[in-house]
Amino acid sequence: MTAAAPTLTTAAPSISNRAEAARVAVATWLFAVAGLVFAMVVIGGITRLTESGLSIVRWEPISGVLPPLTEADWQRLLELYRESPQYRQVNRGMTIEEFKTIFWWEYIHRVWGRLIGIAFLVPYLWFLATGRIQRQWRLPLFGLFVLGGLQGAIGWWMVASGLRDVPWVSPYRLTTHLGLALVIFACLLWVGLSHLREAGRWGTAAASPGVRWAARWLWVPVAVTILSGGFVAGLDAGLIYNEFPWMGDGLVPPDYRNPALGLIANALEHHPAVQFHHRVLAISTVVLALAFAWTAQRSSDGVLRGLGLLVAAAALMQMTLGIATLLAHVPVSLGAAHQGGAVVVLAAVMVAWHRVSGQAAARPRTA
Repeated sequence: MTAAAPTLTTAAPSISNRAEAARVAVATWLFAVAGLVFAMVVIGGITRLTESGLSIVRWEPISGVLPPLTEADWQRLLELYRESPQYRQVNRGMTIEEFKTIFWWEYIHRVWGRLIGIAFLVPYLWFLATGRIQRQWRLPLFGLFVLGGLQGAIGWWMVASGLRDVPWVSPYRLTTHLGLALVIFACLLWVGLSHLREAGRWGTAAASPGVRWAARWLWVPVAVTILSGGFVAGLDAGLIYNEFPWMGDGLVPPDYRNPALGLIANALEHHPAVQFHHRVLAISTVVLALAFAWTAQRSSDGVLRGLGLLVAAAALMQMTLGIATLLAHVPVSLGAAHQGGAVVVLAAVMVAWHRVSGQAAARPRTA
């Protein structure tokens, strides 16, 4: 029997109780905002699945916070909506009561974005004024706030693509909107964990170079798979080939190639190809997640071993949700859960990466 490596983790240097409390407070705030962003992604999924995203045809960052309070307000909003392609081509004859059902999800989605901005900016200014944010984090955190504002602008840019000629938003813009939300979420999580490490509440795992490399780069296939899911969502490509693992008579759909489209357009705009790519990427990501979980078990750090199992479990659950969503023809409940599950997988991968960041390779655990 060979003894395990004696050093399991490397903690941050000792700091004062006051500084520790400040770092923990900042981390808690960042995790809370990340939770709001997670909820925003799920709400956005519901908004898309209920076809509510084009119900508000104007971008009013300030006055748009107030909901319609009178029947006259509702009538005005419906009249504006009647000028949209979605009303003219899809929902012609919609009553006010029917309009309300799609209005509220888009309204909640927009107001939730403003809530995130307030939940970030107000504590940020307070932490800044009281000296609880260290100098090296002030600009990066302000940059996150700027990204949040940019996300709002991209959201309107996305909606605007469905207000001209066609009753749907551009899948490219929708995927950009989703991608930036994931960037903001991942950054909030990372900076929060960094503050916990500085407070001595979160260590760094001793791990072999292979485990560290896997933990560092697993986010790439996860992110690519999620973004491919954005194209599936934007094109409603989940409403075809509602079977698994087959697509028609084989694993590859018979109409995979559209000769009228170029290579890139076929990959990103042709419904059968987009769904096929998402399937391949998802299965590949699950295999990589399982491989990471297996290699992580060789680490002497119990937390990293647990994170490896969490990554594998989250990836398997996400694939199961995806298959169930496909077989059920994309109901709102499963579709929203699948979108939220993608963020859970990303979170697990980011936490595992952070656990091994900044640490020299260490001898793996041996039996």
